[in-house]
Amino acid sequence: MSKLKIRKLVTVLDEIHLEMGRNITPPTRRAAAIAVIENPLAGVYSEDLEDLMQIGEELGGILGKKCVAALGIEPSQAESYGKAAMVGENGELEHAAAILHPRLGKPLRAAVEKGAALVPSSKKMGSMGQPLDIPLGHKDAAYVRSHFDGMEVRINDAPRANEIMVAIAVTDSGRPLPRVGGLTAGDAIGEDGLR
Repeated sequence: MSKLKIRKLVTVLDEIHLEMGRNITPPTRRAAAIAVIENPLAGVYSEDLEDLMQIGEELGGILGKKCVAALGIEPSQAESYGKAAMVGENGELEHAAAILHPRLGKPLRAAVEKGAALVPSSKKMGSMGQPLDIPLGHKDAAYVRSHFDGMEVRINDAPRANEIMVAIAVTDSGRPLPRVGGLTAGDAIGEDGLR
């Protein structure tokens, strides 16, 4: 039985239309979906992190689908993704790791179709209102430099001491005005997760 208890879901859409006086057409768009959940292991040390791993698996699908819906795209049109978690003071970093790493990726990849590359991630301890940076990378080819990016999110009342704030971000493009060279998204093959 699932231990997932969601207090709040927040979805954010970020569109950049103008950068350095230049019109960005179409705009670069990033969406983040954030779940504020009860930490079932708050205040308790446990060798068994299975409940958190199951929660991560559920959230990968829920939050990934919310991002794609916010962008208004087909899953195959998603270009980059990332994940992050902030644990409240009665938890530990390993709680974030248990949510983010063993199982969250598979349902996220299904939500964005494919996803050959590793999902960039970050985790931190924090308190209400602190920012959480979600790192971003191309979903199929990690060497696509134009998609090295990040999205900051914050929720004024999360995470509380016994909560975890879990976030996924998905984009339909790279940074505006990329010009640092390297493999382009159009040239990426996406078979090995690197190129």
